[in-house]
Amino acid sequence: MEYRFLGRSGLQVSELCLGSMMFGERTDEQTSHQILDIFSEAGGNFIDTADVYGQGRSEEILGGWLKTRRREDYVIATKAFGEMGPGPNERGLSRKHILDAVRASLRRLGTDHIDLYQVHVWDDGTPLEETLSTLDALVKEGTVRYVGASNFCGWQLQKAVDLSLMHGWEALVCLQPLYNLLDREAEWELFPVCRAEGLGVLPWSPLRAGWLSGAHRRGVTGPAEGTRVKAEAEAGSIPWSGYATERTWRVIDEVSAIATETGRTAAQVSLRWLLQRAPVTAPIIGPRTLDHVKDNLAAAEWTLTTEQTNRLTAVSTTENLPYPYNLLTRFARR
Repeated sequence: MEYRFLGRSGLQVSELCLGSMMFGERTDEQTSHQILDIFSEAGGNFIDTADVYGQGRSEEILGGWLKTRRREDYVIATKAFGEMGPGPNERGLSRKHILDAVRASLRRLGTDHIDLYQVHVWDDGTPLEETLSTLDALVKEGTVRYVGASNFCGWQLQKAVDLSLMHGWEALVCLQPLYNLLDREAEWELFPVCRAEGLGVLPWSPLRAGWLSGAHRRGVTGPAEGTRVKAEAEAGSIPWSGYATERTWRVIDEVSAIATETGRTAAQVSLRWLLQRAPVTAPIIGPRTLDHVKDNLAAAEWTLTTEQTNRLTAVSTTENLPYPYNLLTRFARR
């Protein structure tokens, strides 16, 4: 496992980040600890969770595992925003909720600090100055070491960067966006901001909830039993019809072809494309089983050729970009 600097910071993280969203929900505690063991033994040091995963259970499971380890060896990331109770101040990015949330996360994780604290989503009910100044105070007191954002759009991210610079507050070091071969909208505005401002990029759902894992091929008429694709479709969060398109099948066809050429799995090809994609720092893998984590980790053991990378990039490029991106692309000079 290689290590990369997170944005412009001096923090080094493994090139794959272990996401723990499944812990305590679809993955029991014993299996979760085994997944953490395998990830750590492979050289992984970067683990991502959130207070809302399993309503805190994910953080508790991770905290239990950390008790058996040397805390300094790991970069622990968590997030705040999600609804954690019935009260009006138990969600969002107000000063009260962030301070309550960080203390609760520290208790569940069994640690005295959080290496990377991220705001989980934009909060249109709280002034951004209130959120950013609170994050700055947490860094100054040593409770939090670095701060980041997730699920922002371009202007929101740029505003956060500019306000922090203007007030001398702790700067964001990274963005955690949805990004994979099927979802490339982050390239339109978010990635230019990240490049210009020196933010690392931590893509979530790098296999798009299993669509890019190889379990589904052209010609199938519905999600396979026991897959996350089926679970998400039944829950209504990622409808089958939203991805069962000709563009998706073309991407999967190319992924499958390159998997055959390289002797790798479709998941490894999809992850490898991300690992070689600027400005990506570390894709967040979210394994549910031991087989999943072993397969995903193998993406760090090899490289795609330039020709293979170009084929994947070309087949997954969004067609008919909306205005103004279509116009800007035509007149791009570099």
